[in-house]
Amino acid sequence: MPENPVPPTPAARLRDILQLRFTDLFASLPAHTLEPISPRSPWKRLLKVTGYAVVRLVGNVFRPVRNPEELRGKVWLYVVSQNNYDSLHFLREARPDALLIAGQSKQIGRYNRQVNRLSLRRKLLYYWQLPGVYWALHRTEGERAWRFFDLVFNAIGYYEVYRRTLRHYRPRAVVFANDHNDDARALLLACQAEGVPTAYVQHASVSTNFPPLGFDLSLLEGQDALDKYRQCGPVHGRTELVGMPKADAFLARRNTAPAVQRVALACNALDDLPALAATVHFLVTEFPELQFTLRPHPGDPRDFTFLTQRHPQLQFSDARRQNVFEFLEEHDALIAADTSTHLEATLLNLASVYVRFGNQGITDDYYGYVAHGLVERADSLPVLGAWLRRYQQHKPLDLYHRAAYYNATLGTPDEGHSQARAARLLDEWLAAGQQ
Repeated sequence: MPENPVPPTPAARLRDILQLRFTDLFASLPAHTLEPISPRSPWKRLLKVTGYAVVRLVGNVFRPVRNPEELRGKVWLYVVSQNNYDSLHFLREARPDALLIAGQSKQIGRYNRQVNRLSLRRKLLYYWQLPGVYWALHRTEGERAWRFFDLVFNAIGYYEVYRRTLRHYRPRAVVFANDHNDDARALLLACQAEGVPTAYVQHASVSTNFPPLGFDLSLLEGQDALDKYRQCGPVHGRTELVGMPKADAFLARRNTAPAVQRVALACNALDDLPALAATVHFLVTEFPELQFTLRPHPGDPRDFTFLTQRHPQLQFSDARRQNVFEFLEEHDALIAADTSTHLEATLLNLASVYVRFGNQGITDDYYGYVAHGLVERADSLPVLGAWLRRYQQHKPLDLYHRAAYYNATLGTPDEGHSQARAARLLDEWLAAGQQ
């Protein structure tokens, strides 16, 4: 196990579990992004807490968990989202002792019925900690403890329940694809306390705002991720660069169109809707001969139907139903703001440009794609138009070379075989742990 001791008190553990929630970055998220996560109104936060207590805490008590697979002694692939599932499913196929698992009521999109569940029925028993935890966090985090009181409330009990669960099932190891969500961090701390080996498979581009790596084995996509994690803090355990496993099946089908005709637009909950609408209007007006498809993030709750009403020619991709690579391989170019879809697009040899839909929210060029030359940048609609006209005339066949810093297997014999490489390294690591 890495030398990363579990914080000794409930408040210290909650601070570790919620550390991303108490950052300046999180507090500065746009209002429309933060509102569904943690409402600004204290009355709405209290209402949310009440709903969580009734639906989740009390509701889970009356919903016993019955899993179709035996959990004891297996390798757990812990997922907190549909994207996590897509990133770890290859290990389920590679190892007969691996199974996909999630918290009792966690929403995993279209895979909700395809994962085993960890019971959270006992979580209710640990809310006696709330007064002490809150006041301790208020001393260290100030007013943010109250501003994000609902998130503090939700996180209580995960660690204790997961420790009990680990003692009961004794998994051989737990593999994560997320290192910063509340329940994932709680399970990581529980594994460290119970001596259960942990591994991590990077599922998307990372940020210097993430918690330090605390896994026994970390399988990262490329040098970019390792460099960023070194800025987050000490890197514990063993790290290996394996490329992007979820991209394997698509790298052989790179886009070879000599000019851009089909343009993808990707957006997420951080993007300003009026700014996005203005960009869409500009594009469909200036380039009537091109095909445009908008793909909102699967977690974005906003209604985009007004764009279809204004622009009937605009197409949509449902991220809950269509894999991101399946979406990208139908296009020649990508226009987006802060999203790891830029990297996935470049790997498929799409022309990709960074455009901010509004000037609020997270740090400019959040992932550093522009700074490291992965994508170009357009700071205004006229500049965006000039960029698109250039690629409408000619799109090079070697754009994907720009992704080498982010994908360690690019241009090597392991290109397109990241799943096999990751599975092999995981096998070796698990075998070494048995000796």
